[in-house]
Amino acid sequence: MSENIAALDRTPAAWIAPVFLAAAVLLWGTSFMATKAALSGFTPQTLVWLRMTLAALVVPLFARRIPRPVYRPGDWKILGLLCLMQPCLYFLLESNAVNLTTSSQAGMVSSLVPLFVAAGAWAILGEPMTRNAVLGLAVSMAGVVWLSVAGGPDASAPDPFVGNLLEVGAMACAAVYMVVMKRLSVRYSTWWLTGLQCVAGALFFLPGGLLGLYGFPADIPPAAWLAVAYLGLFVTIGAFGLYNMAMTLMPASRAALPLNLVSPVALVAGWLLLGETLTGAQLAACCVVGAGVWLGRR
Repeated sequence: MSENIAALDRTPAAWIAPVFLAAAVLLWGTSFMATKAALSGFTPQTLVWLRMTLAALVVPLFARRIPRPVYRPGDWKILGLLCLMQPCLYFLLESNAVNLTTSSQAGMVSSLVPLFVAAGAWAILGEPMTRNAVLGLAVSMAGVVWLSVAGGPDASAPDPFVGNLLEVGAMACAAVYMVVMKRLSVRYSTWWLTGLQCVAGALFFLPGGLLGLYGFPADIPPAAWLAVAYLGLFVTIGAFGLYNMAMTLMPASRAALPLNLVSPVALVAGWLLLGETLTGAQLAACCVVGAGVWLGRR
């Protein structure tokens, strides 16, 4: 038995999947900072539309290298649910969330994803949910509430309570997406699914994006344009594609564990690049959120 385990650990999947996950975590952790920078020149709807459109324009360049999917009757329902959760509702909630709270707080809320994945697997796949998972989710949610009320509104976070609440909703959508993605990745190439999500997002946000272009200002900061390019080319295509590939090489619950590292990456990026800070009470609330996640994943 030990020899079989050792042989498994030497397989390419044993080291490729963690590399994919590490790259995805780094990109996702810095995406909150980039979103905050992009919102300095664009409305949330226009930002997401530009981001998704830029990613969708890249998809045809690799279309011939992507294996054709094995479609089965009725798959359109699952594919529709996948695209509805991610990117449509996810980005709709998260872009407005980051517009109302700091990138650091939004990144901290993202640590709830592994617990939401467990809850989603329980609700969708019928997998058992342990008592620790339920208790950890409750403790984490209490920490999010404390984090939201501990800091007052300011220029960078006009309404942190509503912003963090929207981010919780975005994480719930992300959890459903991960469970559905794991089911679809058996018959569909992860890059084909990523391309489908990009095109679906570009079409979904088209009306709001065009509406946001009305009275389009000419003096948009260069940092906002760079942030859009980073989000569209690296985060939307790179992070989601790499994570989807990792999902095919390991169980969904295991692939969700490294997402806990998105929060510290977001905190450091917000502090170094945007000068964001947290009060003592907010740091204590972050510890409560982290304790809840640790308890739920024991």
